[in-house]
Amino acid sequence: MPPQAVQISGLSHWYGPRRALENVSLEIASGEVYALLGPNGGGKTTLFRVLSTLVAPQDGTVRVLGRDVVEQTRAVRGLLGVVFQAPSLDRKLTVAENMRQQAALYGIAGTVARRRCDRLLAQLNLSDRALDRVESLSGGLRRRVELAKCLIHEPRLLAMDEPSTGLDPGARSDLWRCLGQLQDEREVTIVLTTHLLEEAEKADRLGILHQGRMVAEGKPEALRAEIGGDAIVLQTKRPDELATRIQQRFGAAVQVIDGRVRLEQPEGCQWAARLAEAFPGLIEAVSVGRPTLEDVFIDRTGHRFWEESDHAGGR
Repeated sequence: MPPQAVQISGLSHWYGPRRALENVSLEIASGEVYALLGPNGGGKTTLFRVLSTLVAPQDGTVRVLGRDVVEQTRAVRGLLGVVFQAPSLDRKLTVAENMRQQAALYGIAGTVARRRCDRLLAQLNLSDRALDRVESLSGGLRRRVELAKCLIHEPRLLAMDEPSTGLDPGARSDLWRCLGQLQDEREVTIVLTTHLLEEAEKADRLGILHQGRMVAEGKPEALRAEIGGDAIVLQTKRPDELATRIQQRFGAAVQVIDGRVRLEQPEGCQWAARLAEAFPGLIEAVSVGRPTLEDVFIDRTGHRFWEESDHAGGR
């Protein structure tokens, strides 16, 4: 039986007195697309840096395809393809020249290098752009060139840090089509970080990081199912009073988040009508929706996801 693509056990990391990761453990199966989802400061970028051997873990162990990232760093790097959030292409070189330059760094030359470059450019629909300078390409095309470049040495695990940053919806769709093709045709394991809820929905499995801790992990549909009903949000001028009265009358678990009252119940529309009838004049507006990954985040942390993304700092 082949080893898990990634095995992380008890990983903790600090930047001075600030904790970036706390006792994170997870396993990622070979051939899986796994998303690390979290707001800014949640710890996902630090975990990405450890996984890609840029930062040594301070506590705990990390293994990539059975190799320890500290004791077997060089072997791990040979198995990894890494796409950073910041662009790494030479804008003044052509697409083909960037590819050949990357191949040379891995000691790949001659016929082998040409064949791999041609195959990857064709696979990612870039063959007609081979002689174009990178500076002339759109953001989506540059991202695809980045992807092709990091695959030149045929890595078994692809690590991507916020791959959709700066891309329009069409380019994001193209990127995910390319990732699905790589997963199907080359059986590459893909690990990516993201703060985009809709992007995390596309992964086979995901882990949600908050303040350095793994607060939820699993398939997107399974995590949403754990909510146990519809998400009901009540707008009111007196949220604390309304929350207390709902708890007293119905015995329901209620949260006050960002000045709104929130609860989860099966048959949410019926509950919304009951609440409006029970507290006339106190409820100004009601929204009912199926559980989302943001609802999972709220359920596990007591905070809104976008509130954390907007205001949190760090890594």
